[in-house]
Amino acid sequence: MKAKNCLIFGGSGQIGRNLIRKLTKNNYRVTVVTRNIHQKSYIIKTQANAGYIDIVESNIFEEQKLRNLFEKAEVCINLIGILFESKKGNTFKNIHSVFPSLLSKLSKEYKLKHFIHLSALGINEAIDSAYAKSKLEGEGKILKNFPLATIIRPSIVYSVDDNFTTNFMTLLNRLPIFPLYYEGKTKFAPIHCSDLTDVIFNVISNNVNSKIIECVGPETISFKEILEKLLNLIGKKRLLIPMPLSIAQITARFFEIMPKPLLTRDQLKLLKYDNVLTGKYKSNSDIGVPSLRYFDEEVKKYCYMWREGGQFSTEKYNSDNIDIKTS
Repeated sequence: MKAKNCLIFGGSGQIGRNLIRKLTKNNYRVTVVTRNIHQKSYIIKTQANAGYIDIVESNIFEEQKLRNLFEKAEVCINLIGILFESKKGNTFKNIHSVFPSLLSKLSKEYKLKHFIHLSALGINEAIDSAYAKSKLEGEGKILKNFPLATIIRPSIVYSVDDNFTTNFMTLLNRLPIFPLYYEGKTKFAPIHCSDLTDVIFNVISNNVNSKIIECVGPETISFKEILEKLLNLIGKKRLLIPMPLSIAQITARFFEIMPKPLLTRDQLKLLKYDNVLTGKYKSNSDIGVPSLRYFDEEVKKYCYMWREGGQFSTEKYNSDNIDIKTS
């Protein structure tokens, strides 16, 4: 069978790496576009066997270079997104609206079989967030330019390679107290990265044409419950203290000075809104790909890196499980 050609933008992130492995194992050939081949290629090229993966360096707005790539592609997948704005064109509008609009136009012009765009859950309600507004604007342009496009809206995506559970476990390991924004009541439905890539693969392989698909894990957990689960997994006890919004905003303003802020005022706005199914669109379960991985069970597989004793704190090295033979 001839390998189908997939063009992937954002292939070096946790979702991109998992998706590359999933596609190439199933006889898809991928071309991954990166802005800096010297920094990213050593990560990307190890995700698939030689002959199934090409890495191309390009600015995401070099239209002529992108056109050359679209001539050979059958499927385009956009995984690029940012959580905070920075200089040199990395704005919400450019990344979440202008660029996806360009990709959808090219997908239609070159008659691609599918264009899949990764968005985010909860953006309809977060009307006061610049991040959410840019995501919604991008979705609107995509569906206008290429009606056959599929937009994936996941809740929080986690895995050993994420910036969510790993950052929180680092902070909880070091800080004696931890702030609870909005009293920690915001609800999430975390989905494991492998489950999300299963959804994307199913959309491609079965030619699913649902315009918007909401992707969630098998359980709904509040922000406070997530922190409590992580504390339990790393064997720590910390004070979780509700933080007044006024103080949280001042703290976020201070963090925004940093190159990679832990929290921004816009992210603080997003935390007001639940990140769960809205019921307005099809879900991953509706298209036959329910999430099977539970938060505690999956994080347990890599949380030992934040526990006292590291790998020796795992059940494998529990003295009750070790059979020591003496002569």
